[in-house]
Amino acid sequence: MPEREITTPVDLCGPDGRLNPDAVGWTRTPLHRTHLSGWGRAKRWEYWGVVTPTHIIGVVISSLDYAGVPSLYVLERATGREWAEDAVVPLARGVVLPDVAGRGRARTSGGGVRINIEQEPARTTISAVAGGIALDLDIPTEPEREALGVVVPWSATRFQYTVKDVARAVTGTLALDGETYEIGQGSFAVLDHGRGKWPYSMTWNWAAASNPERTLGLQVGGQWTDGTGSTENALVIDGRLHKISDDLEWIYDRTDWLKPWRISGSRLDATFVPFHERVARTNLLVLAGETHQCFGHFSGWATTDDGTRVSLDGLVGWAEEAHNRW
Repeated sequence: MPEREITTPVDLCGPDGRLNPDAVGWTRTPLHRTHLSGWGRAKRWEYWGVVTPTHIIGVVISSLDYAGVPSLYVLERATGREWAEDAVVPLARGVVLPDVAGRGRARTSGGGVRINIEQEPARTTISAVAGGIALDLDIPTEPEREALGVVVPWSATRFQYTVKDVARAVTGTLALDGETYEIGQGSFAVLDHGRGKWPYSMTWNWAAASNPERTLGLQVGGQWTDGTGSTENALVIDGRLHKISDDLEWIYDRTDWLKPWRISGSRLDATFVPFHERVARTNLLVLAGETHQCFGHFSGWATTDDGTRVSLDGLVGWAEEAHNRW
């Protein structure tokens, strides 16, 4: 079924903290105001993933109400060597996250992980330091470029708003144990902006990818949206969003995450071949999770809004399964 496109600003919640029915739908640019009232089930985060010819980088600022969970991650593609710096900040002290995607400051400085994200009309800049990692990124805002925003409604009290902005231009520097690497040509960035009130236990799939020229971006998800009437599936071609409203089928081997994955529906048939698996686990009693994030290459096809078939061959990015109790 086609989803409703929202074209004017809207509040995610009513004054009572319940989902605003007028907020359910999808957008081409961030239009949702996401002030979340109440405590205990509200989850907020900014995730930036960056793929360069030599490294893959993950930056997270998150608030789960009773904890902040910031992290920095780096993979050296040629060797498979990983750097990971994670922290847990009680009651999310010092975590600042704005209510509208792409505007204002997001920051955290707890547990030895310091991240500052400045979002201005012309650009987003990211500076981060933890352990042996130091990162400075400049992500320009490209005029009229479209990004997928979606509200996923589980119920009037459980819902999620996400913005997935793929194939963004990025430049900057990455320092690892004192050695500095330039980030520029052949690199791209992906934003996952999340605000919502979640069920206690949830599993999701997510995949995002681009080609080195950033002319094509892929964004797909699964499990967590199934049966809600909303999906987070889209293509971005030369900055134009093509919404895919199918629930997709994900096939992969949980006993061998590096085997090829298949993601398919009526408008998409993609094969993903991983070259590296990242495993992240958290177990803090009330807060627990396990993520298998694989990095690799895509092939296959997808169709645009007018039915044109587009090749996915040569896209690089990630596919993951995450399960959280939070």
